[in-house]
Amino acid sequence: MTDRTTYVLVDGENIDATLGQSILGRRPQPHERPRWDRLLQFAEDTWDQPVAGLFFLAANGELPMPFVQALTAIGFRPVPLSGNADEKVVDIAIQRTLEELGRREADVMLASNDGDFVEQLSPLVGPGRRTALLAFREFRSAGFVPLIDRGLEFHDLEYDVQAFNTRLPRIRVIPIAEFDPREFL
Repeated sequence: MTDRTTYVLVDGENIDATLGQSILGRRPQPHERPRWDRLLQFAEDTWDQPVAGLFFLAANGELPMPFVQALTAIGFRPVPLSGNADEKVVDIAIQRTLEELGRREADVMLASNDGDFVEQLSPLVGPGRRTALLAFREFRSAGFVPLIDRGLEFHDLEYDVQAFNTRLPRIRVIPIAEFDPREFL
């Protein structure tokens, strides 16, 4: 391990909304939600250095204490945010955090499909820093593709990170080497 840190920034609302609305078509059951601890372990194993996890969540009104306590127990630092109804507080906070990380010697993994972060992530992609996007391949913003072409690593939350206990009902292009007809019969 090195003295350098990987910051794992999680846009939990985006991942949850994509999972519920786009993949499952309903609110996810507890057993269908990501195992957030696996993101931290994946980051540590992938880049072999210490990890600091920041989990951003909108907390207008009440703080979801059981969830916050669970995040803390697995090693995340919850970042509960509030603001005006017209403010995307999670997006604003992640954008500001990415900008600040640009002034530090650190590596970054962002868990989100949201293209609202392309502008702030772009300067972090290049020599001297590792950056990665953790998302669902078919739902990640097309705005990230040029960054991937420049060196942004991409890791699928289900297939690469293995953040789920159950297989999700996703439609994906299947490499012929992985095709198993039993999955379709």
